[in-house]
Amino acid sequence: MDYKNVLVVGMAKSGVSAAILLKKLGADVIIQDIKERDKLGDEPSMLEALGIELYLGKNPDDILTAFDLIVVSPGVPSDLPFFQKAKEHDIPVWSEIELGFSLCKCPVIAITGTNGKTTTTSLVGEIVKSYVSSAQIVGNIGIPFTDKVLGLNEESYVVAEISSFQLEHIHTFKPKISAVLNITPDHLNRHKTLENYIDAKKAIFQNQDQEDYLVLNYDDAECQKMKADANCKTVFFSRECELKEGIYVSDQALYARFKGYDEKVIDINELQIIGNHNIENAAAAIAIALCADIPLAIIQNCLRQFKAVEHRMEYVTNIVGIDFYNDSKGTNPDAAIKSIQAIEKPIVLIAGGYNKGSDFSEWVKAFSDRVKYMVVIGEVADLIIDTAKVYNFQAFEKANTLRDAVSIAYSRAESGDCILLSPACASWDMFDNFEQRGDLFKEFVFELGR
Repeated sequence: MDYKNVLVVGMAKSGVSAAILLKKLGADVIIQDIKERDKLGDEPSMLEALGIELYLGKNPDDILTAFDLIVVSPGVPSDLPFFQKAKEHDIPVWSEIELGFSLCKCPVIAITGTNGKTTTTSLVGEIVKSYVSSAQIVGNIGIPFTDKVLGLNEESYVVAEISSFQLEHIHTFKPKISAVLNITPDHLNRHKTLENYIDAKKAIFQNQDQEDYLVLNYDDAECQKMKADANCKTVFFSRECELKEGIYVSDQALYARFKGYDEKVIDINELQIIGNHNIENAAAAIAIALCADIPLAIIQNCLRQFKAVEHRMEYVTNIVGIDFYNDSKGTNPDAAIKSIQAIEKPIVLIAGGYNKGSDFSEWVKAFSDRVKYMVVIGEVADLIIDTAKVYNFQAFEKANTLRDAVSIAYSRAESGDCILLSPACASWDMFDNFEQRGDLFKEFVFELGR
């Protein structure tokens, strides 16, 4: 590490992890957060005990010039004035992912896209760990890269879920295998335009070369166009087309025509994850694993055993004939559409939350013959209700809390129905994160059965 004086911006999980790692490596570290100390729990005391200085309750503009590196948490918007000031003083700004990569001795698999990242990363992680026991799953999935990097050796593998926010401040980040699963409008409150969002996603392969692989969704027009911008080998997966080379669906099975294989991998009815979107996630995982030279038998075994990720179309329970599913990770309309389409029973939907600048029109259109009733929560509730009225969906009710929403949904559901939490929105208006929202949903559901 050539950097001795480092500022870490943001005291979320990845920022704290980066600060601790930098201190272990001998750097003098200050960690900054706009929140006051009393809003940050036990973290400030823990960091001070490690010799890390705190700068809380204000932006870091006044202290920037004291540092030779700035590491930024992904939740920090890139249009804050201190970024321009850092640029003017030639101070490098890294994401936590860039810091982790700079110290990583092993190959990295990096997975991004609007939807399906967590499921695909988890599935690929399980496949790779079945072949390389020291492999680690990190990134946007909730485990900072910097938490695990010092325990890796050249024989290890990293499987990383990467968000567009994490890709904003990479420089040398160069995965051995990258994947872009799909592109639909998301986080436009931060990226401002769809073009900016796409450019952020494309950064995942900007440093790759002909020794590396890029896995792309052939059925997604924006992903398909990315092949022209890549300097590495590319492989497609498709649910809709039989490919001359790649992973594709035919006769209700997934096939591989790639890396010397030309055969059926698995019947779709053998998968334990439901919905067309999860067929795509499985196809992507097969492509990624074959790029990593994982034997097909290991891939097949893991596909058969893999179950839904927590908070992503997670089956909760059945009460008096009503199924409950927790899809709290459905934080944008496109993800929520796919979840609605995956359920074959009549749906009582719980939706709403923090507005990321989304358009809910296509989502409401997807209610037809599927959603019988909707309970809406959160700051975006009125916008959702207005959109529902435009498309003549009148079966809705507004709730003040998630607990109330669960109670109302239960009162509206009948045996044979499904109550689905799939918010189509972020959680930050009412909850710390989507995990907290999903955990509370499950808690309130189990209260019903007592």
